[in-house]
Amino acid sequence: MDPRGVGTVSVPLNNTAAQLLAQLCVSLGTDDPTGVLSRALGLLDLAMAAKKQGRRLVMYDPKTDQIQDVVI
Repeated sequence: MDPRGVGTVSVPLNNTAAQLLAQLCVSLGTDDPTGVLSRALGLLDLAMAAKKQGRRLVMYDPKTDQIQDVVI
């Protein structure tokens, strides 16, 4: 699929994905599931780009001063 010409796309979700999307919408305080999916896909894209460049994407917890790799 060529990402340059994509407009609206319908994505069928299984029950698990739909529940997770709904939970994320509630946690983020939004009723825009498309925005939540866009943010999630952006993070996946960032992680894949880092991996391709031989880098890693990590989450940092300042309370414990620990990092955790984002694994894709």
